[in-house]
Amino acid sequence: MITDAPARRSAVSVALAGLVALAVAMGIGRFAFTPILPMMQEDAGVSIAMGGWLASANYLGYLAGALSVIWWRIGATTGIRVGLAAIGLTTLAMGLEHRFAAWIVLRALAGVASAWVLIYVSAWCLERLASLRRPELGNTVYAGVGAGIALAGGVCLALMHGGAGSTQAWMVLGVLAVVLSLAIWTVIGSRDSSQAESAQPAARGGMAWDRESLRLVLCYGAFGFGYIIPATFLPAMAKQVVRDPVVFGWSWPIFGAAAMGSTLATVMLRGFLTNRRIWIVSHLVMALGVALPIIWPGIVPIMLAALLVGGTFMVITMIGMQEARSFAGVRATPLMAAMTSAFALGQIAGPISVSLVVGAGGGVSAALVIACVVLIVSAYALSCG
Repeated sequence: MITDAPARRSAVSVALAGLVALAVAMGIGRFAFTPILPMMQEDAGVSIAMGGWLASANYLGYLAGALSVIWWRIGATTGIRVGLAAIGLTTLAMGLEHRFAAWIVLRALAGVASAWVLIYVSAWCLERLASLRRPELGNTVYAGVGAGIALAGGVCLALMHGGAGSTQAWMVLGVLAVVLSLAIWTVIGSRDSSQAESAQPAARGGMAWDRESLRLVLCYGAFGFGYIIPATFLPAMAKQVVRDPVVFGWSWPIFGAAAMGSTLATVMLRGFLTNRRIWIVSHLVMALGVALPIIWPGIVPIMLAALLVGGTFMVITMIGMQEARSFAGVRATPLMAAMTSAFALGQIAGPISVSLVVGAGGGVSAALVIACVVLIVSAYALSCG
């Protein structure tokens, strides 16, 4: 037992480092824009349509970053460190720069860096935890996504309550990203570089495009499209209903907290529901969350939407990957890559659809209707498998 103590401490350090890295990558690099958008509308004149293009630039960068990992092979720990540094710098630059074109570039670069951190953290942490015989701590690592979203939302809520603007919000979150990255810098060290090299994503045999693999890819892409519209615009929608930031600012922390807690609920559900059933139910629950602000105007349905969408998006992410492995077995990697690419494309199409609908004289509600229909149709498609 005594000899196992250092290994236990090392495993906990790895898990916590992964949690913090994903909190920075997702909570700040990917989704800090969501709670800051209402502030940018107020003090920088950013419209919903402009917000859609900024969000899509980040998601396009995420897609490019994910694809680049396939052909640009570097050590996992190097990829994590470069990604974290880029997120800190681009977030700080968002507060220093005031040109829309520059914002587009910065959000795209942050998306690339976020993809790197997510992929390389998954490779490094899961291998290290397996070698230390603590694979169950992987759940701790992925709790970082919801933790980062809740943290960024809470920071923005406090800043809005204090009368700060979007410039200050970007600067504070940029400094926070740098500080958190420095806190785990030595844990993500060169001593694990040998493991990191072996943890590089490897291209295995190509996938067979049969009916079931196509179903999984399309439904996972539908999930990306369906969740990203409320995930991008919930705080802005809440601000249209209640101008007080102390009220509407809670929508994003609720989203993040729901994402954190959803994995625990999934563990309990697995006792009497299959993965496929959990995926179908999650699509329907998410569709309800997307529809609530349309059929029931007010701040309460928007907060419930944050709870329902936030509480299902991490569940679908995990279940989707598990279904791919269950279906494809040793050839699951190409299927997972195709599903992730479809997910990224769905994230890009979502905000663009909002921009196009708003530009054509519609509103965010029209885009939410489309997202709701896509989720329901995909749930039906999954039930036919």
